[in-house]
Amino acid sequence: MNQNTEQWKITKNAVSSKKGIVASQHWIASSLGADAMARGGNAVDAAIACAFALNVVEPWMCGLGGSGYILIWLAKSKEIKVIDFQGILPKNITLEDYPLDPEVPETIMGFPGVKNHENVLGYKSITVPGAVSGLCEALNKFGKLGIDSVLSKTIELADRGLPVDWYTTLQIAIEAEDLSKFPETSRVYLKNNFPPKPEQYLKLGNLVNTLKRISENGPNEFYQGKLAQEIASDLQEGGSRITLEDLASYSFKYNDPLVAIYQDKTLYTAGENSGGMRLNESFRYVEENLDRSIPFGAHAYVTYAKALNNAFVSHRKRLQKSINHGCTSHMSAVDSEGNMVALTYTLLNRFGSKVVLPKTGILMNNSVSYFDPRPGFPTTIEGRKRINSSNMCPTICVDNEQANFSVGASGANHIVPCTMQISAFLLDYEFSLEKAFALPRLDVNESDKITVNPEIDISIIDELKKYFQIDFAQNLVFPKLYSCPSGVFRNSKGLNFGASDTLSPVSSAVEENIYKINNHVGSNFNLVRA
Repeated sequence: MNQNTEQWKITKNAVSSKKGIVASQHWIASSLGADAMARGGNAVDAAIACAFALNVVEPWMCGLGGSGYILIWLAKSKEIKVIDFQGILPKNITLEDYPLDPEVPETIMGFPGVKNHENVLGYKSITVPGAVSGLCEALNKFGKLGIDSVLSKTIELADRGLPVDWYTTLQIAIEAEDLSKFPETSRVYLKNNFPPKPEQYLKLGNLVNTLKRISENGPNEFYQGKLAQEIASDLQEGGSRITLEDLASYSFKYNDPLVAIYQDKTLYTAGENSGGMRLNESFRYVEENLDRSIPFGAHAYVTYAKALNNAFVSHRKRLQKSINHGCTSHMSAVDSEGNMVALTYTLLNRFGSKVVLPKTGILMNNSVSYFDPRPGFPTTIEGRKRINSSNMCPTICVDNEQANFSVGASGANHIVPCTMQISAFLLDYEFSLEKAFALPRLDVNESDKITVNPEIDISIIDELKKYFQIDFAQNLVFPKLYSCPSGVFRNSKGLNFGASDTLSPVSSAVEENIYKINNHVGSNFNLVRA
C-alpha cells in the first residue's frame, strides 16, 4: 500500500424524507431549491431555483453565462424530457482570430494551443450562453412557479453577496493570476489585488440587477431586450464576435434521450453529445461480464474498470481527442409526487473565460475551447456551430414507470467514471444511496493506467494490478480526482433520499422546507428555517 497518504476519513449522512429533496454542490443552493418546493413548487422548480442560486454561491462553476443539459422525469405522464442548452459559436467567428502557437500548450480539449490563449481566456473564448434559455424553458413548461418566484431568494442572496469561506478563498486564489487580467473581474473577486479573506460577503457587481431584470421580464430580456444590448455591447468592446443578432437567434433544443436497459431498469441520459454514450457502453460491458453471484469486491471493481476503459477507448476513436478537466455543477431533485430532475451545467473552466461583463455582472464561459482552431475537422470553429461533445452526464433511472434515482457529477473526465460507479453500486448490489456515495471509487480513462483511492481494500488493489498500472490518490477537497457527485433516490414506498460529495465542505442534500436568509456577517453563513 502507498504510504504517502494522510490518515483521515470523512463521512456524510444521506438525507431522507417523504417530502422533496434537493442535492447539489452547495448547501445554500440546495436550500433555495428546497424552499421553492415548500412554497408550492415541484422538483423542476427546485432544480431551477438551485441552479440560479449557484450564480451567487458557486459562481466559478456555472451561472447565467454557462450552458448544459437538464433531464426531467414527469411522474404523472411517465415521460422523460431532455433539454439541451449548450452554447453556440457566434455567426461571424473566424479561424483567423485563433492563430496556432506551438509555444502554447494544448487546450483542455486536446486541441492545439492558440496565440495568447485566446480560445480559453478572455472575450474571444466566449460562446453564446444557453443557461437562461434552457432553465426558463424547463420552468415554464414543467414547473409550477413563475420565474419571479423562483428568483426571489436568489436576488436576496445576490444583494447580500458571495459568502466567503475558506473554500471560496481557495477557488479564487487558484485562478487569481488570470482573474487579475480583467478589470471588472479583478474588482469583484480580488479586493486590493488579493484573494478575499473568509468571513465576509463580496458584492458581485451588477449581477443582482441582472437577476431582477430577468425576474421581471423573463428570458427574452437576456436574449432580445435591453439586457441583451448591454451584454452584446460589453462583449464587442472586449473583442468578442458575439452580436445582438447572435443572442436573439439562440435557442435551446429538446433532445431524444439516450436509453439503456440495465437490470430491467431504464437509464436515461442527455443525448449522444453528452457523457451518456460512455455510460451506456460501460453498462453494456458490465451486463455481459459481471457475475453478481460473487460478493461485492475485486470482481466488481475489475469489471467496472475494464468497462470504463473500453468505453473511453471508443470515445477517443470517435472524437480523436480526450477532454481532460474542467469545472461544472450538478444538482438532482425529487418531489413528493415522484417527479425527478438531473441538471448539469458549466462555465467549462473554473471561472470560465475569467470575464465578468461590467454592465451586467455576468461571469462568462470559455466554451470556444470545445472547438478545433484548425480547418477540416468535425469540431472546427465555424459560425453558429453548437457544442457537440461533453463529459456532462446527468442520469435518471426509471423502474416500473417510476423514477428510481437521479445522479450526476462535476469534474470533466472524472464525471462518467463517477456516475457509472455510483449507479452500478445502486443497481448491481442494491446498496443504499448513502453507501453508494461513501464507497471509494476508481478513476479510469482510455489508458492502461488507473487512479485508485487507497481506501480500497488491498486484496482488490492486488487484483486490479493484474490488468492495470496503478496510481494511488486520496479523495481530497482539492484536487478533485474522483468527481463531485450529487444524487437523489426514491424507493418503492415513496421515501426519498439525497446525498452529495462526501469530501466537499459545502455540498449538501436538503429536504423541502421554507428558508429565510440570515445576513449575519461572521463565521456562520447560515440560511435558517423560517
